[in-house]
Amino acid sequence: MTVRRFDFLDIPTLARYRRDVLTLDSARALTRGNPIGAAALLSYLNPRRFIFTAVASEDGKHLIGQITLTETETAARLNFLAPQDGPEGLIVPLVETLVAEAGGWGAFHILAEVEESSRVFHSLKQAGFSMYAWQRVWKLVPADDGTADKVWRPARGVDWPAVQSLHSQIVPALLQPVETLPGQVEGLVCREGDDLLAYVAVEAGPAGVWLKPLIPPDSDCIPRLAGVLNGIGGRRRPVYVCVRSYQAWLESVLKDLGAEPGPQQAVMVKRLALMTRAEQAVKSMEKVLAKPAAPVARTVPGDELQTKSDITNV
Repeated sequence: MTVRRFDFLDIPTLARYRRDVLTLDSARALTRGNPIGAAALLSYLNPRRFIFTAVASEDGKHLIGQITLTETETAARLNFLAPQDGPEGLIVPLVETLVAEAGGWGAFHILAEVEESSRVFHSLKQAGFSMYAWQRVWKLVPADDGTADKVWRPARGVDWPAVQSLHSQIVPALLQPVETLPGQVEGLVCREGDDLLAYVAVEAGPAGVWLKPLIPPDSDCIPRLAGVLNGIGGRRRPVYVCVRSYQAWLESVLKDLGAEPGPQQAVMVKRLALMTRAEQAVKSMEKVLAKPAAPVARTVPGDELQTKSDITNV
């Protein structure tokens, strides 16, 4: 079995899998379309972009996978596997190669989204991924009147402290290192006077619009989600709302709005930052042990406790 970087000679093979691909990044697929479309093929060969595609081969069978990282995020994302029913034995070594590449980019986490019934779910667990939430993507039906709801407006810098506060209230503390806010001001806010009632992250592409809401259960902005779409071109492209498990109550609201539900997916993560800290801690300890004893040695209790804690975490 071999795992290697994707090159020009693999383009015909990848093109054959255009209709046989398992997408692992829902937002990217729904806003940009098929990840093996003609427009995407050449971008996979650009060494200046954080896109890495690899091919695993054994006994004449192939499995192609890809990982991506945007410049404004610290989490890389598994993008796709093709063919979706490729050899199961190739999944783990291929994913491990993709993860190693992302680690070289400096990514803190690797994310993937897959249905729990998929065999890839179990292979990702073997590769060190764990499920931290579930999600369902709803296709939202725009309002019929064609007018934008003026209570929603683009987020500005002055809104960001309130958005950060809303994020810390809604997203569980254990998930906040993974569920981070964008590095720059973007999205839409719903305000009433000085109060921020809701925030919706917006990712738009040629194939559709992706909304990821942060909305408290008592917000008056919930029933007005459909109206905001008319102000962002939602009537011309499909609009999708991502609901994570920590906001599961939103599903009943979207159902009342006539939204169409997709399948439930497991949101999985593999943490790389902990591995890096562990390696640094071990190297630091090796340096300390390699030094000759000083004539006068004194141990600071606080430092000793911190070192023990670090070793325990490793």
